[in-house]
Amino acid sequence: MKKKIVSLFLISAMAVSMLAGCGGSSSSSEKEGEESKNKEDYDLTLYSINTTDPDFDTWLEDVEGATGLNINVIAAPTDSDTRQQKITTILSTGDSSVDIIEINDEMSAAFKNSGWLEGLNDTVMTEDIRDQFAQGYLEDMITDKEGNIVGVPGYTGYLAFWVNQEIMDEVGIAQINTKEDFMKYMQAVSKDGRYGYGGSWEKTYVFNEIAQFVNMFGGDYFNWTKEENKEAIQFLHDMVENKQTAIDQIADKYEQMNPKANDGKYGSWFMWGLGTDYEKADMLGSDKIHMAMVPDFSETGERVIFTDSWNYVLNSASQNKEAAVKFLQYMADEGGMKASYEAFDRYPARADVAEKVVPDTDPAKEMYARYASECKVSGRPMLPQTMEFITDMGTIFQSCMKDEISVDEFCGKAQKLVEKYSE
Repeated sequence: MKKKIVSLFLISAMAVSMLAGCGGSSSSSEKEGEESKNKEDYDLTLYSINTTDPDFDTWLEDVEGATGLNINVIAAPTDSDTRQQKITTILSTGDSSVDIIEINDEMSAAFKNSGWLEGLNDTVMTEDIRDQFAQGYLEDMITDKEGNIVGVPGYTGYLAFWVNQEIMDEVGIAQINTKEDFMKYMQAVSKDGRYGYGGSWEKTYVFNEIAQFVNMFGGDYFNWTKEENKEAIQFLHDMVENKQTAIDQIADKYEQMNPKANDGKYGSWFMWGLGTDYEKADMLGSDKIHMAMVPDFSETGERVIFTDSWNYVLNSASQNKEAAVKFLQYMADEGGMKASYEAFDRYPARADVAEKVVPDTDPAKEMYARYASECKVSGRPMLPQTMEFITDMGTIFQSCMKDEISVDEFCGKAQKLVEKYSE
């Protein structure tokens, strides 16, 4: 099947060309004929991030076959800033040319209370369906202030805890469950240019790990007056001071971090995804690099883990809502999740579906099932001005790790940022 994808730029260019070439001379019948043709061609338009995937055509064919819909696809820009600007413009201007859009968590936090997205409680995310998703994620990321769920998660992607089993065997440590276990591992591993822990501490990435450590200590990312929050930052600062994690990682995004993990520079770390980079390097496996259970540093016994997702959302301005709802119902069901898993390696967002469609040979299946059942699964802490908040928190964190400000000063500044971006 020929891929039915056009860029937003191309659509705009075609529109301008038609207006310039035809001017005001086009007859009413010509315009009506063109509009009729467009309506007959497609049932809905999808704004997708996956069009560059080699299996996109197969996925689209599956969706169209299962739903009976004829779907027009617009390829979203690959640059994240450009993509967010385009999507913001579409939604904020009431542009009805796009019906379904894929948005990430950052955009969900910014858009969910805007009125630009259609509530799905009564049509797609009905009680029996939404009960199968991670409740913390639904509440944190895609439920608006009125209680309306405005998206369908396209997958589950945990911020998993990863360890290098070869290093664990070398130092004779079998598991890392508690703060004491973690500290013992840090001390045993960190020597000769190797670190017990590695992080992605670039200023727009590090909030993932700050929030994870705050959670492990039993704190609250939105309340920096809590002692547990201070403990978490002090713990990270002490790891830098004791050379158990590297200060130069403040420049690292995940792309720079994974090769270091493959080279054995880190004994443990947090990372999104299913370990594709490790697999390519022949380093993925129970005897090499693998996921492990998230440690609990608090006294509550509750393990906390983040999941992220891209969500399918329905543009409130859509004129094809009946078809759009049909599409969303399929994506929330077993068939749609199976299609996405097989085409894009997107791990099903519903635990019950994952149990059915993910083969037992998938190395992530056992640990993902444990994360879903043994951990409190939540969305990441974001505020409407998402990127500003993330960047500012990352900036003051880096200053703290470099001893430009104290841990107490960091906590004070962090609280002011929460208050500033919560207004």
